[in-house]
Amino acid sequence: MKKFTTIASALALSVGMTFGAAAQDLRIAYDADPVSLDPHEQLSGGTLQLSHMTFDPLVRWTQDLQFEGRLAESWEQVDDVTTRFTLRQGVKFHSGNEMTADDVVYTFERLKESDDFRGIFAPFVSLTAVDDYTVELVTAEPYPLVLHTATYIFPMERAFYEGSEDGGEIVKHGDSFASRNISGTGPYVVTEREQGVSMTFERFADYWDTESEGNVQNITLTPIAEDPTRVAALLAGDVDFIAPVPPTDLQRIEDDPETDLITMSGTRIITFQLNQDRVEAFQDARVRRAIDFAVNNEGIVARIMRGFGTVGAQASPAGYLGHDPELTPRFDLDEANRLMAEAGYADGFTVSMMAPNNRYVNDARIAEAVASMLSQINITVDLQTLPKAQYWPEFDERSADMMMIGWHADTEDSANFHQFLTACADEETGNGQYNSGNYCNEEADALMAQANAETDPEVRADLLQQLEGILYEDAAFIPLHWQDLAWGARAGVNAAPIVNALNFPYFGDLVVDTE
Repeated sequence: MKKFTTIASALALSVGMTFGAAAQDLRIAYDADPVSLDPHEQLSGGTLQLSHMTFDPLVRWTQDLQFEGRLAESWEQVDDVTTRFTLRQGVKFHSGNEMTADDVVYTFERLKESDDFRGIFAPFVSLTAVDDYTVELVTAEPYPLVLHTATYIFPMERAFYEGSEDGGEIVKHGDSFASRNISGTGPYVVTEREQGVSMTFERFADYWDTESEGNVQNITLTPIAEDPTRVAALLAGDVDFIAPVPPTDLQRIEDDPETDLITMSGTRIITFQLNQDRVEAFQDARVRRAIDFAVNNEGIVARIMRGFGTVGAQASPAGYLGHDPELTPRFDLDEANRLMAEAGYADGFTVSMMAPNNRYVNDARIAEAVASMLSQINITVDLQTLPKAQYWPEFDERSADMMMIGWHADTEDSANFHQFLTACADEETGNGQYNSGNYCNEEADALMAQANAETDPEVRADLLQQLEGILYEDAAFIPLHWQDLAWGARAGVNAAPIVNALNFPYFGDLVVDTE
């Protein structure tokens, strides 16, 4: 059996950090670190990963995509629109105060105020405290995704946040008490943070889950944006766990006797959105379809992703209710040029494009490839790639004509893709929060609303597949591929049991070999 090394390394990485590890210490390297400590500031993978380390949800997903209770000990359906959750007693926040139902109510109210999360919670009308350890979550009408949504409720301490200088205000891409301070119930306490450099965590001595076998006491998270540097750090023993693993290095990690490669099929769709408010041509579905026909999805997966992805033609991956196997990729340059001519754009036009360069696997290279492909239908692309921390503010401002976004439906449901990426933008409900294309189709929105009120799986599947069909025919966005998942770990870091399709490893449950 491979064993976890307990000898500190003296090798300094080119990023200027020196890593050391001891028994029950873990050094992890991601391509980026969380942009904020506020769990409600941004709906992103980095934020949700931090939430699972420092907070706990009411319920969470298991590796086989079932639900398990966390801060909710049990739950029951009271009537068609009401679900009652019984909370665990004796759970402490990092401040030392005990969690009660009032903290869950506070968290729900805050989620409803968040620009990023309010869309998820739009079907819910209230969350009330029955007593100190019981809450009732009520929807406007029967809703099939109550437990799915409860995975987003990570109780925050009302007294800690409301008692601050700004009352726990959510400030998007700004400076606030919540963006700099944290008091959760999770397995780890943040002890030090320097944005873009490192974060350190220490296991919470009063953590409620005494049945967890997790034995990691200290974690150092270092963002290493460059894929080769991150992989080299793992292979040299300077870090113990990395994500993501670029497709070019999968075999190297798998072949090294001192490292383990863990892979899993992914459900995150990588897309480009076409801003119809900025570019008149994008208002024409023929032009949007032409762009879709011009992009060689299979070529991107084969050459850039090295096969480590699944070619996509819709948002919903196989296994989701909305997935329609009849919707297939449509690469055809002749058809693309025919559509451009038919729409009156045979001579093409110029657009700006933005993409991150450290958020998705090979994101910058994918953007470069798409820009090159569009030149074949006379669309000239002015491409700019940015680090994630700089990219998301630009995305929120809709700063380019074409913008990349990847999306994993954390509710594990097809409707979530449309709700955030292609629904008509609505500030009140939060629908279309990440719809930088400003696409809007009322028929599609109506199908989503119907599906969200339908509890019969077969009927829901039909509604959601109709929705995917509309988006496909409209070329509402440019789907590229579903990004597969890969993690690398030193031998003895038994990471396989803690990873999942949501890409939020449960580090609190990680067991490392100590001899």
